[in-house]
Amino acid sequence: MLADTILSLLRQEIPSVDYERYLTQLTFVESASRSDLVVFSAPNILICNWIKTKYASKIAHLFEVKTGHKPVVKIIPSEKLKTQQKESVKNIVIEESKQSKSTILNPSYQFDSFVVGSSNQYAYSAAKSIAQKPGKLYNPVFIYGPTGLGKTHLIQAVGNYCLTQNRSVIYTTIEQFMNDFTYNLKNGSMDRFREKYRQCDVLLIDDVQFLSNKIQTQEEFFHTFNELHAKGRQIVLTSDKPPKMINGLEERLKSRFEWGLIADITLPELETKIAIINKKCELDGITLGSDIVNYIASHMGDNIREIESAIINLNAYASLMRQEITLEFAKNVMKEQIKEKRNNITLEEIISTISKELNVKPSDIKSKKRSKNIVEARRIGIYLARTLTPNSMPSLASYFGMKDHTAVSHNMKKINELIEKEEHFKLHLEELKNKVLAKDKE
Repeated sequence: MLADTILSLLRQEIPSVDYERYLTQLTFVESASRSDLVVFSAPNILICNWIKTKYASKIAHLFEVKTGHKPVVKIIPSEKLKTQQKESVKNIVIEESKQSKSTILNPSYQFDSFVVGSSNQYAYSAAKSIAQKPGKLYNPVFIYGPTGLGKTHLIQAVGNYCLTQNRSVIYTTIEQFMNDFTYNLKNGSMDRFREKYRQCDVLLIDDVQFLSNKIQTQEEFFHTFNELHAKGRQIVLTSDKPPKMINGLEERLKSRFEWGLIADITLPELETKIAIINKKCELDGITLGSDIVNYIASHMGDNIREIESAIINLNAYASLMRQEITLEFAKNVMKEQIKEKRNNITLEEIISTISKELNVKPSDIKSKKRSKNIVEARRIGIYLARTLTPNSMPSLASYFGMKDHTAVSHNMKKINELIEKEEHFKLHLEELKNKVLAKDKE
């Protein structure tokens, strides 16, 4: 059958994980297909939308290569086929084509696959609540926290849940929103732009901190926000910092972002990281011993995206080498990644960044001076040096001119207490950490 041939060709051109996980679930609907229209079914609307967005154009191209005609490719949920007679399939296709647009949503981003811990419990509960009653409880919902901790997973989980309730969903990053705005403004098609963003039931926007200083885009987003909010449509936003700390953002937008509910995601504790690794392994069919899981959780930092990438790389390497994944094997495969993560950052870079950001001389940070601003800068320097470099506490004590490692330990304790008690300090510390990491990448 031609459809089987096309899927076989597609298999050679796309990542095997995409094909095995999603494309194998496609079924060709011959009774609804013709030369200019190719219809497939998939188990649910989430998979339909994902394949349609990512691979429909490629499938159409392969049909054109084989037949000389480029068809429209439609992918419809299997459950619709079960409730309709075969002769009505074409009507289903027409209905499908009239559904409200949704942008790319990763179907693996579900509430069930999100690992909940004390660091993200509040944000998870808020997201799940508004998914069940969009526009009714909290609007907007603003989720913030450092990169790689699951913000995108959560808001896409909201979108995927709402799709199953037949609601129209728009998910985009603020960068994509700005590009879309610029394109339509330049081409005189702002009506089309506004129809897209102001007619949906649920608007999900990632990384709104990049609206900073984009005056024209802020103006358009302000009116989009107002119109959706007035209609009772759900708005969910993410950022790496709370609204009040986004510099270059108009006060009227900050005010609106604070109208609903603000929830943060903080750095995960070790137990949550272990649970995330175990969940990732379960979803991807990867088997790792508890000693390996603990090693990854303890040595790969707090960025969940990087941890998941490390697990995939480890499994791929073991498969290619036809090796069992033992702790020794995992250490050997991951040693460069872990070494690079910590060894690229020098103590001098940390001190230089702190000196510049806190307006304290580098020599004062390493001195025995006890004024408040210098003590704070020194403690931050010790904390970042301990968390971002492989230096031991005795070596740090020597570098900072302290008596012994107990002084370093005391400063670490003080910093951790401040992180627990003062949200503003925690965010400021995270910002300094990100600046050190960004400087390392220059």
